[in-house]
Amino acid sequence: MLSKNTVKFIKTLHQKKYRNQEQKFFVEGEKSVLEVLNSDFEVDMLLATPAFSENHASIIRKSKAEFIEVTQNQLESVGQFQSNDAALAVVKMKANQYFEFPTSNFVIALDDVRDPGNLGTIIRVADWYGIKNLLFSSQTADFYNPKVIQASMGSFTRVNFYYCELSDVLKQWKVPVYGAFLDGQNVHNLKSIEPGVLLMGNESNGISEELKMIVSEKVTIPAYGETESLNVAIATAILCDNFKRLSGL
Repeated sequence: MLSKNTVKFIKTLHQKKYRNQEQKFFVEGEKSVLEVLNSDFEVDMLLATPAFSENHASIIRKSKAEFIEVTQNQLESVGQFQSNDAALAVVKMKANQYFEFPTSNFVIALDDVRDPGNLGTIIRVADWYGIKNLLFSSQTADFYNPKVIQASMGSFTRVNFYYCELSDVLKQWKVPVYGAFLDGQNVHNLKSIEPGVLLMGNESNGISEELKMIVSEKVTIPAYGETESLNVAIATAILCDNFKRLSGL
């Protein structure tokens, strides 16, 4: 039975303050809940409708999470989905953990990308291109924001991330840093590219002055129309596609 205290607790997780305080977040919808149940995240509590429970009984049995059967209306009242007829999971956060540069791949670094939808989409893009490691500045959107989790479509379970002072880590790694700029070199004219860091800037202001000094090579996506710029998530996808093609990775 879903208690009032449980409802109240889950609703507090809509706010970053309480997510950080409890070190927990929530995931909703059939696809994302199944992804997190099959990942190395620790699921603390699972709320599910009878239909979800019946369709995924074996996965639920393997989980150590507290299980509560609920109605669709109850799910929708505690989450953010307007329509959720499947499940919601309360999950323990992972530690903000440093990782070494992966010598045979790229890393995506985000400099104050603040829109949760953009961050979630970039996580999904990284997963699509097999880029498992991401660096975030302290002002980048919260990885565990429900909108980030939703936009990532389960890809949040397959990437590593580290919030940090980007300049410190990038200087320490001593690898090529490719920065996205409107006045950079046309990415279509590059003949080859070495593994390094793809640095994407803030939606309004681009890459900060401090990080511009660390960029090894400015790159841009050629425009054929009249718009002034691309959405940062779309630009990340286009650059990742070109980088993977040029590097052969």
